[in-house]
Amino acid sequence: MVEGAQGLNSSIQIAQAMERPVKQAGRLHFIDFARGLVMMIMAWDHVSGFWMQVHGGLEGIYPARNPALDLTLFLARFVSHWCAPTFVFLSGVSLALSIRKRLSRGDPQRDITLHIIKRGLLLLLFEALLVSPAFDLPYLYFGVIATIGVGLIIFSVGRRLPTSVILAVSLIIILNHQWLDLSFIPMDVAWGHYLRRILHEPGFTWPPYFALYPIIPWIGVMGLGWTSGTLLHGFDREKLPRLKLPLAATGFASIALFFLVRWTNGYGNLVRRWSGDIMDWLYVSKYPPSIAFLLWSLGGMCLFLALGIFIEERSWSRKSVLGAVDTFGRTPLFFYLTHLWLYRLRLPRVLPPFYLDLVQTLAFWAVGLVVLWVLCSRYLRLKRKYPRFLRYI
Repeated sequence: MVEGAQGLNSSIQIAQAMERPVKQAGRLHFIDFARGLVMMIMAWDHVSGFWMQVHGGLEGIYPARNPALDLTLFLARFVSHWCAPTFVFLSGVSLALSIRKRLSRGDPQRDITLHIIKRGLLLLLFEALLVSPAFDLPYLYFGVIATIGVGLIIFSVGRRLPTSVILAVSLIIILNHQWLDLSFIPMDVAWGHYLRRILHEPGFTWPPYFALYPIIPWIGVMGLGWTSGTLLHGFDREKLPRLKLPLAATGFASIALFFLVRWTNGYGNLVRRWSGDIMDWLYVSKYPPSIAFLLWSLGGMCLFLALGIFIEERSWSRKSVLGAVDTFGRTPLFFYLTHLWLYRLRLPRVLPPFYLDLVQTLAFWAVGLVVLWVLCSRYLRLKRKYPRFLRYI
């Protein structure tokens, strides 16, 4: 009888818990933390590119690493691999959460679609007018901002598909795009050359266009983010700490798979490993993103998200340095556009008057982050005051 009563009480408690409204209010600060952290790393990569004489890059376009890089400089570039995939993935997460929020408050589908398209077009405009000149490119740059912009436009329609279909298509793209053959598109005419560069074959030949982040592989990453955001929307905020261990386990498993893929030296490697040298092991294709590259970078992102939940549990996200990271994560586009011009400190097409060594560049990066924290904090206050005018930035 006692056991039966206990079982009945347990059933009643479970039923009552299921009837309670799922808590959805408030920001997900662990996402802001992860995004802010990788944006700080991204700023490091860009400032070193602006002011250091030797800087890695173009992994995948170049079949081998730059021999001028020693291990320290190589790793200084390698840490930036976490940035673009996290940025694109979390763009998908944020898009899904934003759309679910708009739908729940009764916004018409047409208005939501137009809002997404406008934001995507604005990102393409920012890439052309603000980002390309910041990188001293004599031609238009199709970078990560442009790719996210096109991704938003695609998802303005694609979001109507079932989440399971989006997940399946995203995985098919990520796992199989290395075999994609676009040879039916001619390379000896301008439109064909540009189309192949933008779709899947990054490169910098034949100006005026320079594409590093092709749409096809990166839309797969954004689709994974969309799927995660859709699932996260229905998750009880009080139970978010339960995601910490699964995220950490996924992160470590992904990094372990990275080393397995590099060891097999076959499928998943767009750049082969030619020796046992640590730099050779870590030199993977980013342009376009190989499976090995995504295993490493998205695995790291999962660890950052788990760390963000750990910090959010302890209400540290608003304190001191952690508060600055949270602020960066809440102002991603403003941070991105501002940091490029802050760190280059010169007009377009003007070469640096001198070069900095590693320690000097690190100091410059740290000082710049303090300035960016002040600017981003003021921008947040301005956005609260004028949300209608600043909602797209």
